[in-house]
This record gives sequence, C-alpha cells and structure tokens, in this order.
Amino acid sequence: MDLKDLYRDVIVDHNRHPRNFGKLQPADVHADGHNPLCGDRLTMYANLKGEHITDVKFEGAGCAISVASASLLTEAVKGKTKSEVKELFDDVHALLTQHDATVDPAKLGKLAALSGVREFPARVKCASLCWHTLNAALDRAAEPVTTE
Repeated sequence: MDLKDLYRDVIVDHNRHPRNFGKLQPADVHADGHNPLCGDRLTMYANLKGEHITDVKFEGAGCAISVASASLLTEAVKGKTKSEVKELFDDVHALLTQHDATVDPAKLGKLAALSGVREFPARVKCASLCWHTLNAALDRAAEPVTTE
C-alpha cells in the first residue's frame, strides 16, 4: 500500500467514525468556527487543568476534510499544554500550506495524513478550521472564527 493510500484511508476513517465527537459538558472553554466557502461549521470544546488539555471534543457538520481534521486534532492534543498545541498548530499549518515544509511526519503521527490537502489549496481552510477554532477557545476569544 502506498503512503498516499494510507493517508487517504486515515482521512476516510476519521470522517466516517469521528473520534471525540459531541458536546463536552461542562466545558472550560469553547469556540465556534465557520468556513463560508464550503459551509463547514463546528464548535470546539476543551477542559483544562492548569495549562494541560484534559479533554477535548467537537460537534458540527462539514466536509470530509473538516470532520477528519477535527477528529485527528482531538486525538493529538489531549494531555498537551496550550503551548504544545500552538506548536503543533504551526507544524500542521506548515504541512498544509508549504510544499517544502520540513515537518517531521513522525512528530505529527496520524496528523501527517493531512499532508495531501496542500495539493488542493481551496481545502486548506477546511483542514485548518478546527485548529483556528481550538486556538480561539484556548485564548478565550469571544468572536466566532471564520476562514474568510
């Protein structure tokens, strides 16, 4: 099996069976996100203990890339500190937007499956919406996130 096929399978699996899907009640922080281009809408929820994310969930509806990215995000950030999440966001953003990104796939784990998205620039916003929305939640931003 080729690496692209493996990555595609990960995306399909996380879209069909999203992990950590649903409302987190009570949630310490939450934020809403919207991608007007393709209609993705989601809410990210997180619970914190100090700087560590102890639980994270999402709910909403969107395209396969949006749902899969949110599902992968939730698995990747549990137990991490806010600063580790911001560093991971920077790595994922580089992976999504830079053809010469030097992000170590081993460091990203399953998140590396998002690498194929950069071949479709219009879909980068789909994959990054959940990341921007989680950052807004962690920053306790009052305004909803939009990719426009």
